[in-house]
Amino acid sequence: MATFYEIPLTPDPQRFTVTLSGVDYRMTVQYRDAGGAGWVLDIADATNQPLVSGVPLVTGADLLGQYRHLDFGGRLWVQGAANPDDVPTFEDLGIGSHVFWVTD
Repeated sequence: MATFYEIPLTPDPQRFTVTLSGVDYRMTVQYRDAGGAGWVLDIADATNQPLVSGVPLVTGADLLGQYRHLDFGGRLWVQGAANPDDVPTFEDLGIGSHVFWVTD
């Protein structure tokens, strides 16, 4: 059975540390308006060494799927509240669109 944990976010650029599957990660979320990129995520380890950078917060896919070789121990999903496929807008990250850590 899958376990879901919502990563608490607000519609602001932010940097924070979060423990996922027993590992501390440093996450940076920022909005990139140029080219319509939207919200993007950088993940670093506890010593601030980059692991992945510039991951767009899109729906319908495991955001870490292409990084399975890094063995994060879970999956990262974005889902809209009204419609699961609603991509986060500048104003609704953490309000209408949510980011979930999922483990099996």
